[in-house]
Amino acid sequence: MDTYVARPAEIERKWYLVDARGQTLGRLASCVAHILRGKNKPTFTPFLDTGDHVIVINADKIAVTGRKEERKLYYRHSGYPGGLKVTSFRKMMQTRPERAVELAVRGMLPRNRLGRAMFKKLKVYAGPVHPHEAQKPVKLEL
Repeated sequence: MDTYVARPAEIERKWYLVDARGQTLGRLASCVAHILRGKNKPTFTPFLDTGDHVIVINADKIAVTGRKEERKLYYRHSGYPGGLKVTSFRKMMQTRPERAVELAVRGMLPRNRLGRAMFKKLKVYAGPVHPHEAQKPVKLEL
């Protein structure tokens, strides 16, 4: 018996809607990354992007456990000497809450062109409103 390998023309993509209200950041990111990779499908192929599109709403209502609210830090660098910028989780949630979810999911995807293609299928919104009603997303309970 041969191993099944999906062909790019056979890949069927669905749209899922995930409500992040009250969800734990890491657990939500893990489930979303799983769907973006396509591991929830029997047609999963490691070297192809077989995943689905995911819309995350209410990113500003996400929760973290322990003392991560004060201690979790996000780093970025401008590329110039002394250009390190540090942002706390609390500040990130006040300014750009969707960015915290995006960074958590991106860290769980492959670090190559395939992972970048998968990440483009993620749409995160701070509030309950999103512009993707035409795609008829299926509500997903995590």
